[in-house]
Amino acid sequence: MYKKLILPFLFLFDPEKIHNFTFFCIKTIFKIPLLGFLTKLYFKVENDKLKRNLFGITFPNPVGIAAGFDKNATHISEFEKFGFGFIEIGTVTPKPQPGNPKKRLFRLKKDNAIINRMGFNNDGVESIKNRLSGDYKVIIGGNIGKNKITPNSEAKKDYLICFKELYEHVDYFVVNVSSPNTPGLRELQSKEFLSDLFGDLNKFRFNKKNIKPILLKISPDLSKDKIIELIDVINKNKIDGIIATNTTINFPEFKSNNKYEKGGLSGKPLYDKSNEVISFISKMTGGKLPIIGVGGISTPEDALNKLKAGAHLVQLYTGIIYEGPGIASKINKELLNQEL
Repeated sequence: MYKKLILPFLFLFDPEKIHNFTFFCIKTIFKIPLLGFLTKLYFKVENDKLKRNLFGITFPNPVGIAAGFDKNATHISEFEKFGFGFIEIGTVTPKPQPGNPKKRLFRLKKDNAIINRMGFNNDGVESIKNRLSGDYKVIIGGNIGKNKITPNSEAKKDYLICFKELYEHVDYFVVNVSSPNTPGLRELQSKEFLSDLFGDLNKFRFNKKNIKPILLKISPDLSKDKIIELIDVINKNKIDGIIATNTTINFPEFKSNNKYEKGGLSGKPLYDKSNEVISFISKMTGGKLPIIGVGGISTPEDALNKLKAGAHLVQLYTGIIYEGPGIASKINKELLNQEL
């Protein structure tokens, strides 16, 4: 029903506008009595075999929503009812920012892909923190970054602000230094910057009774030598895991027409590349470093292959747009069938 009736209608309109409109409709519809309960009853798959224990957290199932989808933490309760095991909000920056000029989100329909150059548009850490003060029944990750106007020489301050402000409101953190849509951000994927940043983050969290996990989100465009260097930084600083991968700026051949748009590519064309990175990291760490795999998942088989490549959990973004929110239920049912 979603792909035959709803998706063709949604794709008649501008991607960003319809994303915002859809979020408005979801919020409005879920105010109808019992609809949330019925949605959860239909979509949520609950079984102990689906549970995953990673970095001190028990995930009810391994299928989550990637950062960028619900970046302002406005629909956490709604998406939990569709059966996602965890939701990553953000990327959150200290100050609110509008992001890059519009138009900045583009569909590649024939390729089941999206190009975005959003630029960390978000409401800022204060507003998002207030929104997270509710009693949520799902695991929440906090993806943090720096404001566009903050020079790289002062970037560490932005990450520390977001980390400290959100510390009591999320279950784990993701350091995002790999988005291609904030100028110079990927330069922070350096041994020197990350070692310095992780040192300060650790000083804060290791003085807390509840030590929150930290993960690093990396680019799929890194060389193997660079990935090995980052794994070394992760191990030396007792960082808890890695997210592989962010969007790519190395575009393949497209079937769609808007291939010349600038930004980060997500969706099916990223699938093999992210799997290769996941497999390489798993091999280099003997499967001991927790990996959240993201990039190009649109079917249960795609998710299974991510897990077989070495991922411990998976996240979706573009797949939700093309397949609908019921994709989490489909993946979890297939995981049970495969006993994975």
